[in-house]
Amino acid sequence: MVRGRTPVDRVDISLRGELTVSQVLDGVRVLDFGRYIAGPCCGMMLGDLGADVIRIEKIDGSEDRYTAPIGEGADGEICVGSGYLHLNRNKRGMTLNPMKPEGREIVKRLVATADVVIANLPTETLEAMGLDYDSLRAVKADIILTTVSAFSSVGPYKDRVGFDGIAAAMSGMMHLSGHADEPMKAHTPWVDFGTASAATIGTLSALLHRKATGEGQRVEGSLLGTALLFNNGALIEQALIQADRVGSGNRGQTAGPVDAFKCKDDWLIVQVVGQPLYERWARLMGDDYWLNDPKFKDDLARGDNGVEISEHMQKWCEDKTREEAIALLSEARIPTGHIYTPADTLTDPQVLGGDFLQDVDYPGTPGPAPLVKLHVRMSKTPADIRMRAPTLGEHTDDIMRDLGYDDATIAELHGKRVI
Repeated sequence: MVRGRTPVDRVDISLRGELTVSQVLDGVRVLDFGRYIAGPCCGMMLGDLGADVIRIEKIDGSEDRYTAPIGEGADGEICVGSGYLHLNRNKRGMTLNPMKPEGREIVKRLVATADVVIANLPTETLEAMGLDYDSLRAVKADIILTTVSAFSSVGPYKDRVGFDGIAAAMSGMMHLSGHADEPMKAHTPWVDFGTASAATIGTLSALLHRKATGEGQRVEGSLLGTALLFNNGALIEQALIQADRVGSGNRGQTAGPVDAFKCKDDWLIVQVVGQPLYERWARLMGDDYWLNDPKFKDDLARGDNGVEISEHMQKWCEDKTREEAIALLSEARIPTGHIYTPADTLTDPQVLGGDFLQDVDYPGTPGPAPLVKLHVRMSKTPADIRMRAPTLGEHTDDIMRDLGYDDATIAELHGKRVI
């Protein structure tokens, strides 16, 4: 068990957990052909909201099952990855090769039972697997196809492949987040998760539209579109006033103090944005200079003179422990927080006491995984984690029987490596 969490937070996750509260997507079936992050995360969110999500992957397991391994996994698995555990909870799992004729027939039978198909695969791959929108509509006229691509389906880069970091780099984020002589990539793949959230919103909207009109549609998210949206403020500033900003590391450029600071024992972050917060900070500093000098008259001016402000704030922090500094800043109602290692995060009292985590076991791992619950809370139809991520092919036979295949045919298809 992760240190700091009480046993009551552990739950016994069954393979087919029973819902105790009606959820918004009860009765909706989703076929998840997603890989890596954006597609599977969209499926995870829909599953957390109550959908019956079937993860469909390669016979020997898809790449994302094994990325960033944290345990040996179940029988038949090379290992199991950390991302796989949280992005594939609340899903049933089957293996399938849609490129074989028998596999294409299974796809058709699955689609006939489904409401949504998720696939973050290249267009030519979708067509080869029979997962392009026209092929799906031929099977089920009101199907919703949710796709995620790197650059979208239009424009000169539409056929290129890409990952989160490439879209972030092209949006200008890496340039601004780094230093003047070195761009810096974010470690967390925020573009992937942002795109998954957008795909989920689009899918929910398409379900509402279908309920009203009976029509399905294609929902399309792209990594570049997400990155551009999230960095749009910087792009607007550049287009209108040609700010030509360069990277400044942790220091903010349009307000101040916004930076990371080293106390006697550890690091913290401070974010002062807006006049009321700045005035509180200046009063805490105890020097009218910060209020009276026109260099600091507004956020933009404070951003332009952020080096001086950060230098002063750093001196203020140097003779204090981090907890002492955070206590004083918090008392003054100035936004501040710890800069944690992942190990620190897992023991923080707000993380532990805020009902964010749920410990879930998986075969072949050294202990339960602390899965973060869906990042939105609803009082009437709460999302929940009912099922651990499926082991490789765990529900294949059950799903095949539901589609009308008998045990002899299922065994034959296993032998042919169709399933």
